[in-house]
Amino acid sequence: MTDTPRVAAARIEVARTRAALIDTARELQARLQPKTLASEAWEKAKNKGADLAEDAVDAVKSRPIAVGGVVAALTMFLAREPIKDAAVKLYDAMTSSDEPKRKAPALKTRTRPKPATRPTRKPVARTRKTETAT
Repeated sequence: MTDTPRVAAARIEVARTRAALIDTARELQARLQPKTLASEAWEKAKNKGADLAEDAVDAVKSRPIAVGGVVAALTMFLAREPIKDAAVKLYDAMTSSDEPKRKAPALKTRTRPKPATRPTRKPVARTRKTETAT
């Protein structure tokens, strides 16, 4: 059975389209493999981290005093207990040895405010009203 030139051209076009579809399916299969997805996610995270670090360096370069102040404040906040203890020791060392040593109560003790007490309420006697059937 012989095909007309038009049918033969259509068959060639179908074969070409099928091959392109199979190539696309193989490419999608390769892209959707877990290893490929994980690798792409890692690369994107690495690039984003590098961009953030670069932005941070630029911010520090443009405002070094402000950044230094923030870092100092954060450091003092994190080290507040050792700084407090050092201040108490320094105060104790500066007081004379003749005086009895007293610890600064505001620095050493932690007082919590007493919880507010609520006034007690007397229970109210409740009576139940009943309706009479008429």
